[in-house]
Amino acid sequence: MKKRDKIIYWIATIWLSLGMVSTGIVQLIKMQEEVDMITNLGYPAYLLPILGIWKMLGVVAVLLPKFPLVKEWAYAGFFFVMSGAIFSHLAVGDGAKELFGPALLLILTVISWYFRPANRKILN
Repeated sequence: MKKRDKIIYWIATIWLSLGMVSTGIVQLIKMQEEVDMITNLGYPAYLLPILGIWKMLGVVAVLLPKFPLVKEWAYAGFFFVMSGAIFSHLAVGDGAKELFGPALLLILTVISWYFRPANRKILN
């Protein structure tokens, strides 16, 4: 792996992890703004802690060495959650402010997945 690719991977992965942990915490504690946002999107508030727990577990999976299959599932989960968030915000007519966070995390997910080292892939 080239040094440049390794740097890109770790920058994207650290920022992705920070974003997922911070939003996961907000969802776990059911912060009022988050409850308002998810109900505005048409989802029940009980979904928040579920999303928060899965985000935390996904970050652990992505950061820990080994377990490449679990990493693939974590990246897939991040992709589905963030793309679903983008489409949900678009469906209710939210603006760019609400789209920015999920879009950034989606981009970081793809970059981190693409540049991951060979020992973090299923097929080397």
